[in-house]
Formats: sequence, structure tokens, C-alpha cells
Amino acid sequence: MTRIAAAAASYAGLIFAAGFVLGTLRVLVLVPRIGAVWAEAIEVPIMLALSFLVARWQVARHGVPARLPLRLAMGGVAFILLMSAEIVLGVIGFGQPLAEVLTSYGDPRRWIGLGGQIVFGLMPVLLLLKGTRP
Repeated sequence: MTRIAAAAASYAGLIFAAGFVLGTLRVLVLVPRIGAVWAEAIEVPIMLALSFLVARWQVARHGVPARLPLRLAMGGVAFILLMSAEIVLGVIGFGQPLAEVLTSYGDPRRWIGLGGQIVFGLMPVLLLLKGTRP
């Protein structure tokens, strides 16, 4: 189980870092030009491509077996870590009240990104189902 946790933590950490960089570019460059929804629609496929590559790399690096429960565990832990990091960034980094951060996920304008985050969490399983070898 240690290798699952290590794979999940490194997967979440790398994608969070990439998301921080791309999110900054999205907010500063794209949102003023094309709006939040279109900017998110451009960012999410890039993040999912990175998620695919990083998940495949971490599965191989940590030797996560090709078993559904273990891949679900890796993706679930990674999803929880990613969402926790995003919430902490909103509260501590941007000074938003916790309730505001949490209720923002109910806003339809955020659903594209949230959908991408859910697919991020499922990526280790999708690699398994697709038969993708690391």
C-alpha cells in the first residue's frame, strides 16, 4: 500500500504544480481575452494530457499493479490530495473563506474544471482499462 500512496502523492503533486502554472497563465492571459469558461475549456485538455503522461509514469515508477482496486486507490488518494491542495490554496493562498471555496464547486462555470479533476482521479484506472503499458 505504501507504493500506492507514494504514486498517488507524486502524481497529485506534479499535476498540482502543472495546474498552478497553467492556471496562472489561464487567469492572466486567457480569461481577459476569451472569458473564464472558454479559458477553462482550453486548459482542461492540456491538463488531462499531462495527467495521462504523469499517471503512466508514476504507475511504472512505483510499480502499481494492473489491478482495478489498486488503481482506484491510487486515483482516489490522488484526487483527494489534489482537491485538498486546491482548497488550501484558495483559503491560505488567496484568502477566500472555506465556505466560499467549497460552494464554488456548485457553480456551473466550474464544472469543466471539476470534470477534468474527476478524470484526473480516474486516470490510473483508465490506463488499466485502455491497456496502456507504462
